[in-house]
Amino acid sequence: MRAARLIKMVLLLQSRPAMTAAELARELEVSERTVTRDAQALSEAGVPVYADRGRAGGYRLVGGYRTRLTGLARGEAEALFLSGVPGALREMGLQDAASAARLKVSAALLPSLRDAPDTAAQRFHLDAPAWFREPGTPAWLPVIAEAVWDDRRVDAGYRRGDGTVERRLEPYGLVLKAGVWYLCARVAGAGAFRTYRIDRFTAVTGLDERFDRDPGFDLPGFWAEQAERFARSLLRAEVVVRLSPEGVRRLPHTVDPLGAREALADPGAPDAEGWVTVTLPVESEEVAHGQLTALGPEAEVLAPATLRERCAADAARLAALYRRDGD
Repeated sequence: MRAARLIKMVLLLQSRPAMTAAELARELEVSERTVTRDAQALSEAGVPVYADRGRAGGYRLVGGYRTRLTGLARGEAEALFLSGVPGALREMGLQDAASAARLKVSAALLPSLRDAPDTAAQRFHLDAPAWFREPGTPAWLPVIAEAVWDDRRVDAGYRRGDGTVERRLEPYGLVLKAGVWYLCARVAGAGAFRTYRIDRFTAVTGLDERFDRDPGFDLPGFWAEQAERFARSLLRAEVVVRLSPEGVRRLPHTVDPLGAREALADPGAPDAEGWVTVTLPVESEEVAHGQLTALGPEAEVLAPATLRERCAADAARLAALYRRDGD
């Protein structure tokens, strides 16, 4: 315990020109008397810790005692401090490890780059959770994160529908999407990779068994493929819609982006009025009704007939409202 504290004290002093006993005590979570004893121990061990006396005094390292990362440019040094989302690291139980790593990097930087952590933090803040969602850490996330790091199997209970299934999993990677954590894992002995929502695990037990990772597994590529497949699976119906030029411009902001992209991939030639007719993949007729209504007079539903009738009825009601106001 003390050895780790002494190392941290050296790293703190390397990262700053000088620190008072009170500042060191606060960072190390010890008393100022302990700081004094630790400084004496470091000095006796050959670490050149110098104590300045007086009101403005403190501790500092002399003789250029530091390890420097001389090959780093400023942009590279600043980028090091954007390598993770702070909230995500905290939820996975990696906050202390990340803090220690940042401290070691700070201590090793050239003096001219010492402000890199501050300049990066004041320019970029990564806020992963979605809007209007109460943030919360899934109960089993730290256990799963540890298994991911160590390539260890886990026994897990997973809520599916009205029941729970038991699985022995090989956890390959974690993904944070819009505030929701997912595990990309392989069922032991099954070979296929699957995706699990962390908040649906009912129990997770870390095992001593290690597994050999598939060297061909690509987490970003796997997730992109899964996300595309999931989004496409939701688009189970189609509608035929005629769009004005303004409707074409607004469609990607009104309906599912994947559906809009497929619909506008080959819209065909505009008619005499400049309108185009497209086939739009949608989740359902009900969802399409709400989405296409937002386009107002910039879209005309041609099929299915039931949706066209609903939109026509909406237009008639809207026209009646405005006629009444005009009277």
